Amino acid sequence: MSYDVSAVRAHFPALAEGAAHFDGPGGSQVPDVVGAAVAGVLTAAVANRGTVTAAERRAEECVTGFRSAMADLLGATPRGIVHGRSMTALTYDVSRALAATWAPGDEVVVTRLDHDANIRPWVQAATRAGAEVRWVDVDPADGELTADALVAVLSERTRLVAFTAGSNLIGTMPDIPALTAAVHAAGALAYVDGVHATAHVPVDLQALGADFYVCSPYKLMGPHCGVLAADPALLDTLHPDKLLPATDEVPERLELGTLPYEVLAGCTAMVDFVASLGALTGAAPPAPGATRRERVVASMAAVEEYEDGLRERIEAGLGGIPGLTLYSRAARRTPTLLVTSDRVDAQTLRLRLATDGVNAPAGSFYAIEPSRRLGLGDAGGLRIGLAPYSDAEDVDRLLRSLARAARS
Repeated sequence: MSYDVSAVRAHFPALAEGAAHFDGPGGSQVPDVVGAAVAGVLTAAVANRGTVTAAERRAEECVTGFRSAMADLLGATPRGIVHGRSMTALTYDVSRALAATWAPGDEVVVTRLDHDANIRPWVQAATRAGAEVRWVDVDPADGELTADALVAVLSERTRLVAFTAGSNLIGTMPDIPALTAAVHAAGALAYVDGVHATAHVPVDLQALGADFYVCSPYKLMGPHCGVLAADPALLDTLHPDKLLPATDEVPERLELGTLPYEVLAGCTAMVDFVASLGALTGAAPPAPGATRRERVVASMAAVEEYEDGLRERIEAGLGGIPGLTLYSRAARRTPTLLVTSDRVDAQTLRLRLATDGVNAPAGSFYAIEPSRRLGLGDAGGLRIGLAPYSDAEDVDRLLRSLARAARS
């Protein structure tokens, strides 16, 4: 396919340091336009939101621009976009609000594939409410989370099911529409962790069937924060604690305190940059009059295809390195691979790669349940993750360095 990665890389000042970055799943590098947007708001006149002064209007534009941009990224509606400090913070907030409606005997379902941020808040909220926690298992042979496994634990008392759209440890992308259909058939709500998947594939909230979808812009070339997308009517049923003078309107009801306007502006710039990738790379030139949402979908489809090609190149190269075990085997997966060596522990591999200017971290990355289910305990493995700015030279550097590092 046509994907001019050099045109993408030209927008990332951090790449000038010379490292080959495979650490994107923990937080990607940021393009110049995002940095400029953040700096622009920080150095401009800004006040609390309003319509009287230019400073007030600038703040208001940051908020409305953010909601519109994130809605275009996720296939949602702007009134259903909630800003949070992080995905973890948002999930804790929603879990507490929903748990207020649960009773003893109700059931909450979590999975062995998820990051702990989509497990522990629900387990803790269920425990406080007297609800039962049920677990969906994952096949360690292929890392798959299936609808059949989910259906087996659902009942008429199930109130919520939390699962991931993409494993941040091994890349597994479950069949989300099949999972949400099963959840809804049981009369429950589906809370989908899209933090990892959103950085690699097009997202359509309606097509996925998710009642709640959460993501983190800093995984996709944006600033650090969390975002929740849901139907505004569903958000209107949540009644979190808030200050007396604070508005009761949705989505502001779920956002505590003054919003970080510079971060919101950075998110908008990130979505605009994503929307430009198709044209920038020549992979998906926009049709005349295409909306930003249409350009985002086309760009992310091009990113998915490009990254899949690099992932296949890595997988082929790993097969030629003695002693390595690859744990990323699901039928559909993100370009994120987890490996271990029978000769060298993962942390030593990481350090040896770093001396070659190859950044690939090691650990379980808060995905403690899947790491244990795979037999890796809390140590995890070496994680190799791609991003839209990764290129073939990065991959070749990784494989050469890893071949040396894996020698005992």
